[in-house]
Amino acid sequence: MTSSKKSAPKRSRARSAARLAAVQALYQQEMEGTPTPTLLHEFHQHRFGETIDEVTMIDAEMDFFDDLVRGVTARSEEIDGKITARLAEGWKLDRLDRSMRAILRSGTYELIARPDVTVGTVIDEYLDIAHAFFGEKDVKFVNGLLDKVAGDVRA
Repeated sequence: MTSSKKSAPKRSRARSAARLAAVQALYQQEMEGTPTPTLLHEFHQHRFGETIDEVTMIDAEMDFFDDLVRGVTARSEEIDGKITARLAEGWKLDRLDRSMRAILRSGTYELIARPDVTVGTVIDEYLDIAHAFFGEKDVKFVNGLLDKVAGDVRA
């Protein structure tokens, strides 16, 4: 995902990289129970700007990454409530894939707490991330759910 946005301004690419890293960090945190400070340190020291499979990852906007990870962690009950309210009847958040939960949580946090980022940007960015992990049906699910959450939290 990060290498395909070469034409985007540097800050935009850095924010896209921060979002992807935040989703990865939140997934890791759910899998391993890594404390947030440890997780942030690991990403700062060992993930950003690294070369993986001969591709150098774009440096992420660290403050933005930190805000996403800390914000999702601090407001997890509120975020999960917003997501759960928009799931189909009978569905529970824990039925979703961990990667899907990380995408939805990070996107929902941005919609709630980052009014400086437009709804369209938030949804587009998380759709790009969803495309990296899921097929079209799941990407449409992300689109629909984040759109509904946006309607709930942004006037």
